Amino acid sequence: MSLFTSKLIGRSLESAKPLLSYCKNTQALIRNLSGNLNEDNVANGLVSIVGSKNVATSHAICEQHSHDESYHRHLLPSIVVWPQSVGEVSEVAKLCTAHKMPMIPFGTGTGFEGGVSPMGSCVSVNLTKLNEITDLHLDDFDVKAQPGVTRKQLNYDLRSTGLWFPVDPGSDASLCGMAATGASGTSAVRYGTMKQNVLNLQVVLADGTILHTAGEKRRCKKSSAGYNLTELFIGSEGTLGFITSATLRLHGQPEMTKSAVCSFPTIMDAVNTAMQILQCSIPIARIELLDETSIKAVNNYSHLTHPEMPHLFLEFHGSAASTGEQVDQTAEIAGLNSGSEFKWAETQEEHNHLWQARHDLWYAIKAFKPGSTAISTDACVPVSALAEAISHSAAVLDESGLIGGILGHVGDGNYHCFVIVEDDQTKLVESLTKAIGKKAIELGGTCTGEHGIGIGKRPLLKEEVGENTLKLMKAIKRSFDPLGLMNPGKVFY
Repeated sequence: MSLFTSKLIGRSLESAKPLLSYCKNTQALIRNLSGNLNEDNVANGLVSIVGSKNVATSHAICEQHSHDESYHRHLLPSIVVWPQSVGEVSEVAKLCTAHKMPMIPFGTGTGFEGGVSPMGSCVSVNLTKLNEITDLHLDDFDVKAQPGVTRKQLNYDLRSTGLWFPVDPGSDASLCGMAATGASGTSAVRYGTMKQNVLNLQVVLADGTILHTAGEKRRCKKSSAGYNLTELFIGSEGTLGFITSATLRLHGQPEMTKSAVCSFPTIMDAVNTAMQILQCSIPIARIELLDETSIKAVNNYSHLTHPEMPHLFLEFHGSAASTGEQVDQTAEIAGLNSGSEFKWAETQEEHNHLWQARHDLWYAIKAFKPGSTAISTDACVPVSALAEAISHSAAVLDESGLIGGILGHVGDGNYHCFVIVEDDQTKLVESLTKAIGKKAIELGGTCTGEHGIGIGKRPLLKEEVGENTLKLMKAIKRSFDPLGLMNPGKVFY
């Protein structure tokens, strides 16, 4: 090639740069306009299904549906829709699938792992207007609840029946949302998690198919018929379909409830007490560990006066005779581990205040720095490994220099760190949560006992379950949702 030709080609390419740039910008504009047009078509279609009052695109409403209680922040949903029946959920799913528009189920937004945060253009499907409680069978101890029903609402409605639903994650979460994340909480040591308390689920798949995981109208306490699809959807975090009702196992309200707190010189004394209570087969209803920082936060926020030492919050259920026996045995074990005398909640008001203070710990920690945000880790180990796991978490938290407290549902090996987060500390917090999760896995536990994987714990899932199991999980996801439209970017990358 001659020098003249080279210069000519060079000048031609140089002169073509503005045109190439224009073409690139035009292509981007066309893609953007195409995306907007698709969103407009979806919005118009949604209006025809649920009515204009149940479709929103305003910034304020979309922002409200873009996050949960976690620090994870991503994009806003393009559209928010409120279906009012299962049939409308099905039609919404069919429309979104036809337009290849991702869908995210939204309930109360009380999760901790970014499970409702959009990763791109999507429709946030708010299910709170499906709020019926039906099919209450007093003799069989079961009831059906839609996703707009929260646990407090259900128990309020059950108050005169002698029955209650005991799974208590702390927040007043949607019962179907609790199923979607596999929630548990303070009472799991006695009554089990959502996995043990859900008998059947009604689900709407991405293509609009409506199914019942155990068969329509099935509510038996056990079954060996076919695959256990109910437990497959429990903990699926909205990635397989919309849970539009849950048939729940109820329990008899205890004749007597006693609550107390007990302080200890060290966290290990408190953990050893909890382990020994379980080893003695004492049927304790709740046994919660709070470290010094947590107790300080609770005192400040809820106006209590507990000594700033590690504490166990305890609750006993049963008859007058049985609770008395449980209390005596537990007090003896606590005394052998340098525990203080029990401080009792003498009245129902004191009982409610005590446990509300425990449930408000998340907000109490945040109140150390008003206006700040916070994260809650979540890991679970075999009870025999709990002392080592909590010691490791305390050391990691201390080394990080972050402000936070440790809370444990120590009866089943589940524990959390509540940590205050500044804007420039996100990477440090991610490192802390990863270290805690990895240690739990190393000890034969899990990186999440009840919060779910969401966005934050995707890197740990492969380490916990292994490559082959992860591949099978992804294959299951594809079989239910071949276009990948249900809550994309959660659980898996």
